[in-house]
Amino acid sequence: MDEKGTPAEVVEIIKRTGVQGEITQVMLKILDGPEKGRVKRRNVKGLIQKGDVVILLSTEREAAEIKAR
Repeated sequence: MDEKGTPAEVVEIIKRTGVQGEITQVMLKILDGPEKGRVKRRNVKGLIQKGDVVILLSTEREAAEIKAR
């Protein structure tokens, strides 16, 4: 990972969460760096759709699965 972050592509939108649904949980495929090709679950704030590319400042963390109440 460099100082500018690591690009990752949205491959699946899982679920919306947050008090007002402002957070979207997605599966991201890492496009560059030592973890290239791995798919990780992350939470993203804002508008997002399948195929978008986001820049991750850290690829080490992974979001917990959202469980229904």
